[in-house]
Amino acid sequence: MPESESVDEDTAADEASAEAAEADLHADLAAIAKERDEMRGLAQRVQADFENYRKRMLREQTDAIARANESMVEQLLPVLDSLELAVGQLPDADEHVRKGLELVYGELLGVLEKAGLERIDAAGVPFDPTVHEAVLQEGASDGEPVVAELVRTGYRLKGRVLRPAMVKVAR
Repeated sequence: MPESESVDEDTAADEASAEAAEADLHADLAAIAKERDEMRGLAQRVQADFENYRKRMLREQTDAIARANESMVEQLLPVLDSLELAVGQLPDADEHVRKGLELVYGELLGVLEKAGLERIDAAGVPFDPTVHEAVLQEGASDGEPVVAELVRTGYRLKGRVLRPAMVKVAR
């Protein structure tokens, strides 16, 4: 029976070797699964960071464009004022000149309104310091102040006050 003992020993050694190899495979598999999970987590974080970056850049570009538009519109307000004044001062002028100025004024105002510019209502409304700038006052009573006269037109751009209306206030 020495041969059967030798076969048993070989079989036992083979089984032990197979169990050790299987244990190594399980350990390798667990290590690979752990590394896969770490890489998946890293990829998800990188993807989320990139998405946040993309959204932030889009928001910053939109804000930069809005600031540039606001600056351009603000620089055009004196031109609009001058045209408005010229149109008001030319009732006796040549019909063609007056119509030409009215046309240019109307086109400029239309373009600016498409960009979001709107006039601030002034005459006859209660005085609101957030949209009106009082430059003159008449009357000395303690009543609520009311806008009596518009001195210079005020404007909002997309709901935000770009230039307050200069007004004469009556009490």
